[in-house]
Amino acid sequence: MNIQSAYNKWSSTYDEDKNFTRDLDSIVMKKNFSDLKINTILEIGCGTGKNTELLSRIGKKVYAFDFSEKMILKAKEKVKTNNVAFTVTNINDRWQTENQVIDLITYNLVLEHIEDLNFIFSEAARSLVDQGKIFISELHPFRQYEGTKANFKRDGITTEINAFVHHISDFLDAANKNGFELIELKELWHENDQNKPSRLVTLMFKKNS
Repeated sequence: MNIQSAYNKWSSTYDEDKNFTRDLDSIVMKKNFSDLKINTILEIGCGTGKNTELLSRIGKKVYAFDFSEKMILKAKEKVKTNNVAFTVTNINDRWQTENQVIDLITYNLVLEHIEDLNFIFSEAARSLVDQGKIFISELHPFRQYEGTKANFKRDGITTEINAFVHHISDFLDAANKNGFELIELKELWHENDQNKPSRLVTLMFKKNS
């Protein structure tokens, strides 16, 4: 099953399934962004809208991209504010954004499914204003090294979704190549992760002028 089909299938139970990675990502987003006000936000991989609600409150305009039509349908049920525009799109292709109009781009649990990080950072550089920022929250490579992938169960059958292993240096190299400066890097654990490798890594980058 390809990645898009898998997420379409998962969409009906994504919000209810036990998922510590999803839950930790939501906590991280609230801690980082709840008190901010941002003009224009591009959310890459909005999924069922678990973070779109927050972004709609802090952003004047939010563009929410995902390649799963069924995930976006779920998101639209949650987020009905006029400042959010949902788009079904493949971010491996040129993005449907104008040059230098976005203030913040967020990637949450999506880049493990993208092979070419350089293109992603290149499109981000094109889309962001000078000094604009990228926030990345991804499954930690340590977990990937152990074989962990996004997965869900349906009727007792586990579906693992195809993923690409990205080392932290891969993110740093792609960012540097496209004119970004690392502002902050954090490794994070869920409260149930005692004595386990970090579950998430988050990175904040700033686009140089």
